Amino acid sequence: SAKQGRDRATQAILPLRGKILNVERARLDKVLSSQEIGTLITALGTGIRDDFDIAKLRYHKIIIMTDADVDGSHIRTLLLTFFYRHLPQVVEGGFLYIAQPPLYKVKRGQKERYLKDDEALENHLIATGIDDSTLVINEERRLEGEELTGLVEHARTARSMVLSLSRRHPVEMVEALALTGAFAEGAMSDETAALTLGQEVARRLGERGQGGWQVHATDEGELIFHHQLGERRVRHRLEPALARAPEARRLAEALARMGDIFDASCTLERKDQQMRVDGPVSLVESVLQLGRKGLSIQRYKGLGEMNPGQLWETTLDPEIRSLIQVRIDHADEADDIFTTLMGDVVEPRREFIQDNALKVVNLDI
Repeated sequence: SAKQGRDRATQAILPLRGKILNVERARLDKVLSSQEIGTLITALGTGIRDDFDIAKLRYHKIIIMTDADVDGSHIRTLLLTFFYRHLPQVVEGGFLYIAQPPLYKVKRGQKERYLKDDEALENHLIATGIDDSTLVINEERRLEGEELTGLVEHARTARSMVLSLSRRHPVEMVEALALTGAFAEGAMSDETAALTLGQEVARRLGERGQGGWQVHATDEGELIFHHQLGERRVRHRLEPALARAPEARRLAEALARMGDIFDASCTLERKDQQMRVDGPVSLVESVLQLGRKGLSIQRYKGLGEMNPGQLWETTLDPEIRSLIQVRIDHADEADDIFTTLMGDVVEPRREFIQDNALKVVNLDI
């Protein structure tokens, strides 16, 4: 499809089938005997190692195009490893780029739009959801337009922090704790203060209509929440360490910037729709829900799902395509990361994964 969609006068396509050799773990003779790598070196025209000559480079924009899934990321990483280890002058000269094919196509009526990634999709849904919407606070104050947009942006920041803190506790519970001031410095300094806050949290959660909530404090200053869901009773233990976490402090500061808006009852309204809002998480989720209404969303698993015209429009057209230029700004750091992630020694890679696993937001399995 890319060959059919390209500009034949200025664009050449080199298909690489499957995953190329991981050159970080291979001897030079094995690298040079790889058919895919040999084809790539021939296409570039530079030669390699002792025969390398940057002046013979045939193309001054070498663009890696891979799918937007985990396999595509792996193939791209293998190619970057090859260029970094065996053709670093190509990278240093600014000739290597990564294509940014869209992950989504959204359609409403006859209007279509391509969106690069999850962040771009969320931005589009937020903008669409805010349009013609009004947040009614305590049946008196009304926020819309730029005011509502500003509040939603603050709420998105708070929402990401709530989700980060919700690895061991329900999202709604962490949000309610933050809204009651439990994450402010010194708020849970003694058992009485902690229990008072816990009771307010239980009240807020109970008002959401998702079962009954009860709370008691232990002698160690921990709060134990009991969530009754029909015949099922779920126990959540809140350690004081959560309230002292740096992310919890930042969340408290983010909520402070929004004032007392969520202390009152809030409703998000658009035309004949009304949605209850209990905090920043539900505000963002409600806006996203409105943004999705009437919208067709197609997620591309791979470039092969696009026809030639779509590939030209989204990825190949020099006038509108989006590229990332590959650069080596910190050679020592780059060397370390390639060695850690792509090398033979397993232990540093295991440590890297263990240290960073919980930071992953979008896990592709």
